Amino acid sequence: MDLSDCRFDGKGHFKIGDYPTSANVDKDERLRYEELAEQNNIRMAELQDKLYAEAHEGVVVLLQAMDAAGKDSTIKNVMSGVNPQGVHVYSFKQPSKEELAHDYLWRAVTHLPERGHIGLFNRSYYEDVLVVRVHSLQHGYAMPKRTIDMDEDEFFDRRYRQISDFEEYLWENGYRVLKIFLNVGLDEQKKRFLERIDDEAKNWKFSSTDVAERELWPKYMEAFEKCINKTATEHAPWYIIPADQKWFTRWLVSEAVVKVLEDCDPHYPKLPDEQKAMLEECRGKLTNEDAPRAE
Repeated sequence: MDLSDCRFDGKGHFKIGDYPTSANVDKDERLRYEELAEQNNIRMAELQDKLYAEAHEGVVVLLQAMDAAGKDSTIKNVMSGVNPQGVHVYSFKQPSKEELAHDYLWRAVTHLPERGHIGLFNRSYYEDVLVVRVHSLQHGYAMPKRTIDMDEDEFFDRRYRQISDFEEYLWENGYRVLKIFLNVGLDEQKKRFLERIDDEAKNWKFSSTDVAERELWPKYMEAFEKCINKTATEHAPWYIIPADQKWFTRWLVSEAVVKVLEDCDPHYPKLPDEQKAMLEECRGKLTNEDAPRAE
C-alpha cells in the first residue's frame, strides 16, 4: 500500500468499508518504515523552510478521526522536524459560547495560517457535519427557522456545499487543504481504550464519554462516508489512512505532507540586482575591516 491507494478526490463513490483500517504490514518492517518517515521529516523541513521564506502559499492540514485513532501522536511525530515558528496547531474542541454565536466556519477562519505557514487542525469544521449530525445538534441552534427548519439531508447537504465552496475559496486565495481521515478499526480502538484505563500515565486521556461515543460507531461511519463523498475534490481530496499500525500510519501521513509541500514547489526568494549589489558591498566591508585590537 502507498499514498495513492488512500486518496479519494470525489471521482466515483466512496465506501468506507473499501478502505482498510490496517495495511497488515509485517512487524519486522517497522524499522524500515520508521526510517522512511524520518527521511520524510528531513525533506519536510527543507520544503517548509522554503515555504516560509517565499510566503506565497499556505497549507492547512486537517486530521479527522474517531477517538484513540492517534491524532495527537501523529502530529507530534510527523511534525517533529519542522520549524515551530512556521507551524500552528489548533485543536477543535466543543464550541465556546463565542464560537456558537458565529457561523460554524468562523473559528476555522480565525485560525487559518498566514501564507508561508502550515496550519494543523486537530479535528476541524468537519465536526459540524459529523458529531452535529450524529447527535442532531442543529435542532438546538439559536438560528432563524429558515436555516434549520428542514429535514436532515437538506440541512447537511447545504453544509457539504458550503464546506466545498470554502475549500475552493482557500485554493483560489493561495492555500492548499490536506484532509486526512485516520481510519482506526473498532477492535483497535477498544484495545487502546483499555490501555488508557490500565496505564496510569494514560488515564488522563480517557473519558467515560469515549465509551458512549463508541456505541454510536455505525452512525459515525455513516456520517464520515457521507461527508467524504460530498466534500472530496481535485483541489481538496481526502486521504483515508489506515490507523491500526501507528508506525505505518505516521509514514503515510508524512508522505501526504511532503507531497502537498512538493506540490507547492516553494523556492527561496531571488533578490533584485540592487540588493545583490548591496550584499557584495557589505561583504567587502566585512572582509576588509580591521580586526579589533586588544587594549
